[in-house]
Amino acid sequence: MPLIFFSSLAVAFSGAMMPGPLLTYTIRQSLQRGPYSGLVIISGHALLEAALIIFIFLGFDVILQSKSAQVTIGIAGGLLLIYMGADMVISALKKRVRIDINSENAKTGNMLLSGALISAANPYFILWWAVIGLGFLVQAYKLFGAPGVIIFFVGHILADYIWYGAISLITGKSRRFISDKIYRLIIISLGAVLVFFGGSFFYNAFLLLA
Repeated sequence: MPLIFFSSLAVAFSGAMMPGPLLTYTIRQSLQRGPYSGLVIISGHALLEAALIIFIFLGFDVILQSKSAQVTIGIAGGLLLIYMGADMVISALKKRVRIDINSENAKTGNMLLSGALISAANPYFILWWAVIGLGFLVQAYKLFGAPGVIIFFVGHILADYIWYGAISLITGKSRRFISDKIYRLIIISLGAVLVFFGGSFFYNAFLLLA
């Protein structure tokens, strides 16, 4: 179970730290409304993900136990992880990765609800859970059943709370973000982690075929 937890934590960090609408929204709200905004926003995100996992298990229990489905999900998830990881590394090396923390025209309102809605509106969120997230859920369920899935979710959402909580605290207290150079180095490291896990997805899928 520790392997599932730390694998989930590492992969979740790679997704959480990439620039996107939820991260931008969190930074802007932290600048406007205080250093703990990120915890509220990511709680909305967490509730959406918990509901999504429950939905997956209600509708895809048979798939989780199907060998052919496990192989298909493993190969598709592996390809997507390798692509995402390589894209992160290349984008960071070419200095295309940066975050706009301009707080002008930042929207206010219910941050908990916004955290869920912004996540749901992001097509990459659905794609991630449909391919990569489902692949990890299959592995966790296969090894440890429902407790494995819970451990996976705890590791996954903990990464979001750590990252968004830290960013919210830094920007809310100091009114600034980490330097672009350090940020790009972190992205390169996490991209390499994604490529590694993509390879492991492929390996496990081919073991099932053997």
